[in-house]
Amino acid sequence: MAKDTEKLIRQLSLISYLMAERRPVTALEIRRDVEGYSGMNEDAFARRFYADRAELESLGIQLTVEKPADGVAEQENYSLRPENFHLPAIAFTDEELASLQFALTLLDGEFAYAEPLRLALQQISWGRPSPLNAPDQGSIALGVTASAGGHDLSQRLAKIETAIFRNKTITFDYYTMERDVVEARKVDPYHLLFQGGQFYLLGRAHERDAIRVFRLSRIQAKVAYATKAEHDFKRPTDFDPRSYAVRADWQFGDPIGTAEIEIAGRIAWQVERHFGRFGAVRPAEDGSEDRIFTTEYASVRQLAAWALRLGEHARILGPEELVREVAERVERLNELHAGDELELAAPVAAPIGDPEAVEAPSSSKRETAIRPERFARLVTLASILIEGGRKKQPLSFVDVCSRLQVSDAELREDINVLNVVNFGGGSYVLYADVRDDGMIEVDPEPYSDNFDRPARLLPVEAKALVAAIDLIGDHLPEGALSGARDKIVAALGADPMEQGLQVASTSGDDSEIARVVSKAISSTHMLSLQYYKANEDQFTERVVEPYALMNGREGWYVASFDPARDAVRHFRLDRVKTAKVLDETFTPRPEVDPAADVDGWPRTGEVEASRVARVWISPDRARWSREQRRVAQELADGSVIVELPYKGTDWLVREVLAEAGDAAVLAPAEAREAVRAAVARLQPAVR
Repeated sequence: MAKDTEKLIRQLSLISYLMAERRPVTALEIRRDVEGYSGMNEDAFARRFYADRAELESLGIQLTVEKPADGVAEQENYSLRPENFHLPAIAFTDEELASLQFALTLLDGEFAYAEPLRLALQQISWGRPSPLNAPDQGSIALGVTASAGGHDLSQRLAKIETAIFRNKTITFDYYTMERDVVEARKVDPYHLLFQGGQFYLLGRAHERDAIRVFRLSRIQAKVAYATKAEHDFKRPTDFDPRSYAVRADWQFGDPIGTAEIEIAGRIAWQVERHFGRFGAVRPAEDGSEDRIFTTEYASVRQLAAWALRLGEHARILGPEELVREVAERVERLNELHAGDELELAAPVAAPIGDPEAVEAPSSSKRETAIRPERFARLVTLASILIEGGRKKQPLSFVDVCSRLQVSDAELREDINVLNVVNFGGGSYVLYADVRDDGMIEVDPEPYSDNFDRPARLLPVEAKALVAAIDLIGDHLPEGALSGARDKIVAALGADPMEQGLQVASTSGDDSEIARVVSKAISSTHMLSLQYYKANEDQFTERVVEPYALMNGREGWYVASFDPARDAVRHFRLDRVKTAKVLDETFTPRPEVDPAADVDGWPRTGEVEASRVARVWISPDRARWSREQRRVAQELADGSVIVELPYKGTDWLVREVLAEAGDAAVLAPAEAREAVRAAVARLQPAVR
């Protein structure tokens, strides 16, 4: 029998024994009665029992230890309070359970915590109709979710998660993009952050004795523990992960100044809604609709990129060194687009980066998900089997496989493990037999009540639930997910997001708009939108039939049918200035499938009928482009040529402006001319 299987049997037997005895027991009794310990000598038992206690504690299962007055360890008494194992009942409404089920439907297979989320839903809905069987609400489609990004990244994420909960120092090789080097790192891992489609590790870097942020996709090879100790560090009590989740791109690092930026009244509402939390917004002194945005910055280039993307609607007022820097970058843009062609370095024979080495999104729903601890699965399976046995109802083997998302072989092995969980004297928990007709017949033993209720959520399960809620946010009708979140946190006694993972929104606060849109969708009422068309710099009034909210690379959209144009249209929520539910209702059109495109342009960014621009990227920024763009050609000076799919020229212009002087359009000619014209409009604004 494998060592991992032996350990699982031993730990489950220990739990069952402590809960069945309902009294404190000694180590001697545990060694004598519990499966897996009886054959050990004293030293071996002491080591294994200590390790098992520590592992159960890391899973959220805390044993109570009563120490004798004289401090003799051999006389310690151990017990497990039911509340330390069983999950308190959570009074979810039907709407909350349906919303949680829908979150799973959206995220399954494209969420790093998809399988723990599935197990957690089994636990919290115990005794009620499973939300996994609820009808699809169909009001949201996700184009971009928190996928772990491939097998290797999933493995790193799993190891780092364990290290966070065990307070274990880790080592790894890390590629630092700014300096283009790979170096060894030794880190005390404090927290994980999911932001902008990427996972980041927050922790104390030993090399600098300071908290640093590491992007998981840039960690090279394997993550290893630095020592064999049970614990290596204690996270500082004043560490607040939330401060890292509310930073703009230009605020990562130590602040070097505070910028003042004049924002044209035309888009001031948009900047205030989406970026106001990164600084402060005040009216302009001239009494116009313009606003002054002040914000601390750590990176001049990132702030310049953000301001330049806004075109002539943003003007840097200070400090003077920032004004000069942006002016120089605008002049560089002008030089790069002067004339019909840009003089380039000679091409190299082949791209430096091997395109085959880039991890592509997996089409499999099973490959990217991180499998939870097998312990969680076994405890959940025990509850399912016992429930069926007490009802004297054989269970379908196929159905149980489906509920737990395991293979035939995995389920058979798990059943075999549960069949031998015991603590001496014939005290078993259950006996399950897989019949030839594909049914599972279960005989619950007298001590099966130890597992007849759902166990407490393991850290990874609790994290999965709350992370799923935070990822989708307030985009379901009536705030059902936020209510469910509060109940989960209350049952756990702590917010798991403060212990291991923070899901940060990179888009602005569209929650009010989303709630209005969700209300119109659920009630099939017409929706009136005041919409800003950034490409044409104009506002339009639209009255549409809203069908679904959709998440894509650039944010949230409402997928709708526009009767005036007799076509399906998608409107970005961050460009909706106002939204109003009208009294007029509509009958949903059967031919309209709002989620039909979710695997297309929302994920790839390549809309139908896209053209492709060839864009030169400077040597200083080429490394970032290799990570994010499609590289068409490497040049001898270290610069690259990338291919950028686009539909609207104005979008392409903003992308090039946002490179802040490190990019130039080579072709097509009309796009190159459009950038030149946009730079000409910029120049007066930066003088």
